[in-house]
Amino acid sequence: MKSRRLHEEVWVEAAVASRRSGKGEGSQGLRSPVLAALDLGTNNCRLLVARASGRGYRIIDAFSRIVRLGEGLTRSGVLAEDAMRRTIEALKVCAGKISRRGVTHARNVATEACRRAANCDEFLGRVRAETGLDIEIITTAEEAQLAFRGCSPLLSPRQPRALVFDIGGGSTELGWLRLRNGRPPELIDSMSVPLGVVTISENYGRCHVPAALYGRIVQDISGHMAAFAERNGIGPRVAADAVQMLGTSGTVTTLAGIHLGLARYDRSLVDGTYLDFAAIRSISRGLAEMTYEERSRLSCIGTDRADLVVAGCAILEAICNLWPVGRLRVADRGVREGILDGLLNNARRRQPTAGAAE
Repeated sequence: MKSRRLHEEVWVEAAVASRRSGKGEGSQGLRSPVLAALDLGTNNCRLLVARASGRGYRIIDAFSRIVRLGEGLTRSGVLAEDAMRRTIEALKVCAGKISRRGVTHARNVATEACRRAANCDEFLGRVRAETGLDIEIITTAEEAQLAFRGCSPLLSPRQPRALVFDIGGGSTELGWLRLRNGRPPELIDSMSVPLGVVTISENYGRCHVPAALYGRIVQDISGHMAAFAERNGIGPRVAADAVQMLGTSGTVTTLAGIHLGLARYDRSLVDGTYLDFAAIRSISRGLAEMTYEERSRLSCIGTDRADLVVAGCAILEAICNLWPVGRLRVADRGVREGILDGLLNNARRRQPTAGAAE
């Protein structure tokens, strides 16, 4: 059975942390908690490091690399040696940042590729031996909860329901949320669709996608999501203009960057912006008709995403067809921010009071 190891939160006593940094903060000489959130997905390895600040946190370091851990997994059922080696090299960079930043609270999670792979325990053992990192495999339900929690600040309380989605490398998470003034968003229902940009690309091809094939891909994906729509009665609420849509993934942020005409991707311009469905369809169909080389020359795509972006477009278009809200809000945030939020709450509950570390 695959490991479901509980995450370890490392708490360094205030006096020790203060000595390590060489200076204290506040009248008690306490050093603010330093948080690290690592998200190892089917396609990407991402890290955020943040320092508690005021009522929230301030990002002090970050790392993101496309590692394609799940490459070939659909056919073989195991993680390939080259993919594991690439990923471990990226994780060594993450471990170095965590050490240098003096992290006091950390959580490292893995998602769909590690959930599926028969040799994942062996891989995580190698990770531990070579990097010192313990990585926890989380369920699809927790992955969705973390992603939606990380995105929730972008939701508007003016509409009572929200459809939130996260297009990953190996799966797509859907969430149906209730919004009420003065309360955190409530997750009513969620669904993990076992289709992501890597799995679809490997099943249907990565280069030029003829219009007929693209249409079939969109239909196939829609079929996987139809039950979720029906059991939650989403259609009538969309028709009543009572639903907002929020998307987080490389797909939606890439399309937003293209739509904004960015010469270089800029998170500050993309995160929180809106995409109309007409723009989504136009850009998506245009990308599907391009060759790999043409897509790779686009500044917001490049060679790392040129073979995967069309699969993401097909997933996104299926979502837009099922729930014609008309526009979606783009989130360049997700699982890592959800982890940081939880770590911050835990750190504050466990923060020593005056004299506790003497």
